[in-house]
Amino acid sequence: MRLHKRIKMFFVDHWVKVLIITAVISLVIAAVYGLASLESFYRHMTLAQMPITLLLGAVHALMFVYLYMTVFRGGFAKMGKNLVKSEKVAVTFNDVIGIDEAKEEAWEVVELIKDRRRLQQIGGKIVRGILMTGPPGCGKTYLAKAMATESGIPFISMSASEFAEIFVGVGASRMRKLFKQARRLAEAHGGCIVFIDELDAIGTGRSYSYLGGGQEKNTTQNQLLVEMDGLKDKQENVIIIAATNAPEDALDTALQRPGRFDRKVYIDKPNLEGREKLFKYYLSKVRHDKELDVARLARQAVYKTPADIMNIVKESALIATRNKRDIVTYKDMSEAMDRIDWGVKHKKYMTPKEKEATAYHEAGHAITLYLLHPTDDVFKISLISRKGYLGVVMHQPREELHCHNKEKYIADIKVSLSGYAAEKIKYGTTTDGVSQDFRNSLNKAHNMVWTFGMGESGMVGDYSLYGASPTTPPVFQLSDSVKEKLNNETQIIMQECLKDADELLKKEWNIVERIVKELLEKEELEFDDIEAIFKEFGKSKAK
Repeated sequence: MRLHKRIKMFFVDHWVKVLIITAVISLVIAAVYGLASLESFYRHMTLAQMPITLLLGAVHALMFVYLYMTVFRGGFAKMGKNLVKSEKVAVTFNDVIGIDEAKEEAWEVVELIKDRRRLQQIGGKIVRGILMTGPPGCGKTYLAKAMATESGIPFISMSASEFAEIFVGVGASRMRKLFKQARRLAEAHGGCIVFIDELDAIGTGRSYSYLGGGQEKNTTQNQLLVEMDGLKDKQENVIIIAATNAPEDALDTALQRPGRFDRKVYIDKPNLEGREKLFKYYLSKVRHDKELDVARLARQAVYKTPADIMNIVKESALIATRNKRDIVTYKDMSEAMDRIDWGVKHKKYMTPKEKEATAYHEAGHAITLYLLHPTDDVFKISLISRKGYLGVVMHQPREELHCHNKEKYIADIKVSLSGYAAEKIKYGTTTDGVSQDFRNSLNKAHNMVWTFGMGESGMVGDYSLYGASPTTPPVFQLSDSVKEKLNNETQIIMQECLKDADELLKKEWNIVERIVKELLEKEELEFDDIEAIFKEFGKSKAK
């Protein structure tokens, strides 16, 4: 039955080609027969004129094809849809790593596609629309490809931006053509998956204006709504998967009602276990040091997406090749992360005095971070310029944090002010290199008091609603005395944090000098180097 439908669909799709080929063959046979019946003189004359006749025929054919493709086959409504057979997608669920919860939801849909009769026996209906939301690079497209591979049905991939045109009605026409093809493929193969990437390009809330603004997007979205759940004589097994990085509430509510995109799959950045699996997976594709500490790399890559991790491994392989090494080492991986996060190293010339002052500044940050911070680890200290910074301390939380407490903010402020404190202790003066540190620390202290209710005065509420920021218009006016009280409390936090950082550095000044000495010699200290220095002085942080 399926073979019969495919043959029928082939002739429906290619009847013009079949007709043209048949006509050409018939004309050739007729021409040969006609030439054979002519006298010798007329036969030679006809053969002499044949090249010109064929050339003119070719020109006419090209003109016909051009007009046929641009006018009779949709004109402006043509689109670059990408039809891929499931066996050629070649992405299985085993290749989707680090998003296990999303995989489970997607696998449930795949099982329903494979065993539709079981669902129909109890009167249920297969999911029609699946909306995948989450940050970029987390595997939404990859998961959709895996669903197509595992379910064994055709996969049509489109970007929503391909429906957007200046001419009203073109997007809707393209949408109709897309679903017409999808239904025919579903009839022939038992099902079809339509994947629409970046749905927000046509799926945001509809707007209505007497001036006609947004009319093209509205008509395109209306056509999508009709195609997903409109009046039809029969329901084909077409599953629409859409992906977006936009917040869910940015999409039109009609798209999310039951019967349309009623199944939502949230794909977030991988956790520690997921990142370890991702590093192992991508490292398996390159030659690497078998002693590479994947757990450390996973901790160092907090908040990284699967795409980020793939990029890190690729970049590390390039770095190893550039340095004429046959395998990827931890140093290559660390440098790849630095290059992606902080940019390429710049050998900026610094006077010995500048370099020493920068070393003390970064050592102050590193010691306070290592000894006082409750959540973050120090992974590298560098005196090599990146992104305009003369030096940098690279650190990450040990695990994903989705909300921060007062202790974390206080530790951040102390770390930011420690560079200033170290310069002050060593030289009795400071440089303008502390400006960014002051900006970061004052912003955190300000938010603690004005926004998060973390001050000591007992004033509770989000006072940013009253115009705490120049960019935030005030909802109500705040008295000058309340503003002064809040600002004073902000400054108290800054002063107390600076005092604690100063006392810590003076107490541990021998460690400061040791780190500075190593930094001036090596310019960069890795995680193991930093750990070794603190162990020399009997300081070790439980990891």
